[in-house]
Amino acid sequence: MAVNLLDFDLEGLAAYCDSLGEKRFRATQLSRWIHRKGESDFARMSDLAKSLRDKLSSAAEVRPLVPISEHESSDGTIKWLFDVGQGNAIETVFIPEDDRGTLCVSSQAGCAVGCRFCSTGHQGFSRNLTTGEIVAQLWYAEHQLRQRLGPSSGDSRVIDNVVMMGMGEPLQNYAALVPALRVMLDDHAYGLSRRRVTVSTSGMTRMIDRLRTDCPVALAVSLHAPNDALRDELVPLNRKHPIDDLLDTCARYLDAAPRDFITFEYCMLDGVNDAPEQAEQLAALVKHRVSCKFNLIPFNPFPESGLTRSPRDRITAFAKVLQDAGIVTTIRKTRGDDIDAACGQLAGEVQDRTNVAARMTRVPIPVVVRP
Repeated sequence: MAVNLLDFDLEGLAAYCDSLGEKRFRATQLSRWIHRKGESDFARMSDLAKSLRDKLSSAAEVRPLVPISEHESSDGTIKWLFDVGQGNAIETVFIPEDDRGTLCVSSQAGCAVGCRFCSTGHQGFSRNLTTGEIVAQLWYAEHQLRQRLGPSSGDSRVIDNVVMMGMGEPLQNYAALVPALRVMLDDHAYGLSRRRVTVSTSGMTRMIDRLRTDCPVALAVSLHAPNDALRDELVPLNRKHPIDDLLDTCARYLDAAPRDFITFEYCMLDGVNDAPEQAEQLAALVKHRVSCKFNLIPFNPFPESGLTRSPRDRITAFAKVLQDAGIVTTIRKTRGDDIDAACGQLAGEVQDRTNVAARMTRVPIPVVVRP
């Protein structure tokens, strides 16, 4: 099979050019053609020597993902379903905003973490995506959207914010993730700011430490509970990476992070984790320990979860407790829920080879019944 050039960051591309007997600057030229211009036909890469174009045509390719479907929400959000082979498909979401365009990118076909409130986790896990498959989501979306805007868009970016918050736990696919992040950050590729590339994790402490050393970008952590007992039920990974260890790791990450805070994601579940007393617990937990902000996420229901969304006034009251404690807190605006593109709704199609879906606990989480 031909070598997929989307699998390489700039260093990898330079090594590949070296294997062809070509100089390093050819890698820079190639990266600009592939990522900045969205070109996949080597014959059109006019400033490459014909001898190199011939070598590439016989041995390499820019392998895109095949879109199965595209859906556009009433709010402008776009969701693509991409075929990644063997009965698996992943979802990628573009969210247009007034001041930026955000792409939500998947890292795995399915997810093995099994968070109770996440539709992806209930589908189970098939496999990690390759670096090329991660990058191809950005490659397709950026250049597809640029074409829609017409010639006036030129080489200007449509997507200037990438969040690794799609299907999968990014840090469980670390070997493929880091080269993909480097492509996103590279000035000869997408040139994104480290502040505008976010890795979202359920809390893999050792891998967060590695990311701090290898490729520090913005970090979002799925917290969702103020204590280990509840988080064990909501985020099973907590049993190996408890909250105290996680907070210590987050504090260390800030030494290298491009932002001076960690974002804690908190999915608001009616009667489960939304009481004012739990907000007070949260505030006490993080105060004077780690610089952070909270992003409260209204739960997006799906039938298998057995959970419901907290009422709006409950979410607002929860936010006020945190804000009164001096913690920056936002309530995420739900986008794309009419096309199942909102947070926690991405499901795609997964051939579950690990039986995660069947092994997920069916024991109900205690719900507080309010008068």
